[in-house]
Amino acid sequence: MAREPAANKKTQPGRFNWRLTFGILAVGAAAVSTAMAGYKASLYVTSDPRFTLSHDRKDALTILGLNYASRFKVQRIFAGDFDRSVFSVPLDERRRRLLAIDWVADASVSRVWPDRLVISIRERKPVAFVSFRSGPLLIDAQGVLLEPPAKAEFSFPVLSGVREEESEADRRARVRCFLQVQEEMGYLAKEISEVDASDPENIRIVAQADRRVVTLLLGDGNFAQRFQNFLNHYPEIRKGSPYAKVFDLRLDGRFTVKE
Repeated sequence: MAREPAANKKTQPGRFNWRLTFGILAVGAAAVSTAMAGYKASLYVTSDPRFTLSHDRKDALTILGLNYASRFKVQRIFAGDFDRSVFSVPLDERRRRLLAIDWVADASVSRVWPDRLVISIRERKPVAFVSFRSGPLLIDAQGVLLEPPAKAEFSFPVLSGVREEESEADRRARVRCFLQVQEEMGYLAKEISEVDASDPENIRIVAQADRRVVTLLLGDGNFAQRFQNFLNHYPEIRKGSPYAKVFDLRLDGRFTVKE
C-alpha cells in the first residue's frame, strides 16, 4: 500500500505547558515576596527607635585601642550618626575616614545589636624622632610623620636626614636604614642618640664613648663590628687625639680623625 505524502499529514497543534508556566509564576512570586520582605526588614531596622544611636547611652559609641590618637578626631567622624539607626551608618566610609587620622594604622567599625557601634583602633608605632623647623615629630617604620601626643614620653633616638617635604616613600627608605643600624647594633644601640641617614651609603651616628659624645662615619654596613672596635680602642685614641669628636670608621680596623 502506498504511503500518503508527508504534505498531506495533519500537523497536530502544540500543547500548552501549564507546568512550566506555573513554575515561572511561582519563582516570580517568590522573588517579589523576598524583595518585599527585604524592603520591610530594611525599613524596620532603619526606622525603629530601638536601633537609634543615642547620646543618652554612655557606651553607644565604644572606642577600643586608643592611646595616642586624638579621641576628639575619632568621635567627630561619628558625630552625624547620633539620633539615627546604627544600620544606616556606612561602615566602610567611616573606616576610610578613621584611616586618615595620623596615628591610626588600621581600624574597624562594627554594629552591636541593637543600638551600639564599636570602633577598634590599631595605632602606629613610632621608632624615632625627627626634627624640623616647625618642631620635633615622631616617625614610624612606614615613614609616616606623627604629632607627639601631649603628656606622652618617648626615649627614641633622633633620625636626621629626613626632610618634611619629601615623599613618604623617601622617608620610608631612610627609616629602613635607621632600623638596619639598630638591628645590627643590638645591645650597642642604647649608646646611640642620633642616626644620620641622609646618605644611605655613608651612615653617620652620634653616640656615647667613654662618657663623651662622638660622631662616627660608619659607611654602608658592618656597623656593629666597626662601632665595637672603636669603643675597644677609644681610650687609646683619646690619648692621642683628646679633642677629636668626629671619626671615620669606614675602613675596617682603621680610625681616621676628621676634625
